[in-house]
Amino acid sequence: MKAAQDIILKPVITEASMSGIADMKYTFKVAKDANKIEIAKAVEELFGVKVAKVNTMNCRGRQKRMGMHVGMTPSWKKAIVTLAEGSKTIEFFDGMM
Repeated sequence: MKAAQDIILKPVITEASMSGIADMKYTFKVAKDANKIEIAKAVEELFGVKVAKVNTMNCRGRQKRMGMHVGMTPSWKKAIVTLAEGSKTIEFFDGMM
């Protein structure tokens, strides 16, 4: 079993993800091999909240050019975590609103 810090890699801070905070939806970049159950347990352990639902999506890497050379950015996995009704908020995101 992986540690919670190995599953939740970093928060995703975009305009769209910040608008989801009002609905208690938080977005994270997660390990590619993590499943929804592992993600929910990791968020509960790291932040001390109650998770209601987890949605995941695989984000494909994009093609980038550097002069005449073409390469790809790495693919990654994104998780949108919805907290339960009576749960507290994640304090890390409170300072950004």
